Amino acid sequence: MSARRDGGPRTSIGTGGSTRIAWPATFARKRNVPLRADHLRYVHETAPRGELHCFVLDCSASMLGGERLALAKGLLVRCFDSAARARVEVALVSFGGMRADVRFGPAVPRWWNERWLAPVGGGGGTPFALGLRAAGQVLKRAARRQPAQHRTLWILTDGRSSERPAKPAWADRIVFVDFERHVPALQVCGRLAQAWGAEWVRAETLIA
Repeated sequence: MSARRDGGPRTSIGTGGSTRIAWPATFARKRNVPLRADHLRYVHETAPRGELHCFVLDCSASMLGGERLALAKGLLVRCFDSAARARVEVALVSFGGMRADVRFGPAVPRWWNERWLAPVGGGGGTPFALGLRAAGQVLKRAARRQPAQHRTLWILTDGRSSERPAKPAWADRIVFVDFERHVPALQVCGRLAQAWGAEWVRAETLIA
């Protein structure tokens, strides 16, 4: 999964360094219709220096409404599947109530377990800063272990928090996946993305 600052999807996890087209898979996708860009399938090649995608999942009470948390979990399943195929590392931090927990990694996912995505806290406030601090520690340890590794921080949240934490260090790239649907909108994700020089994308553009 990837994103552009204008909110549109770009590529998949692990495909950034691959330009070789997998023609058998492409033709199987194309079938008997004219070739289109969305038919193209690529050979998955892990970048020589490695990749880490660290996901921060908001499990607070506001994400429980409107199936936002369920949609976020579904998106994470797709991302983990993509990471497994590309053999890149992922990590998962979830936060909610008064806690933040590292649920997985950093590691290449070999199999899937729903408990990695179990909600933490089940309500209350949104410990946004606590979740980002936990993710920052994951990224820091990864940087010390593999200094040349490219590290991307994905923040999946509706931004319903009064906290305005500082930009996390140790991330080469930061992407906000915005699940906000409330009226009036706080637009926290978009504002933080602009302040941090990060990318911002609406969740529905990745889920559709």
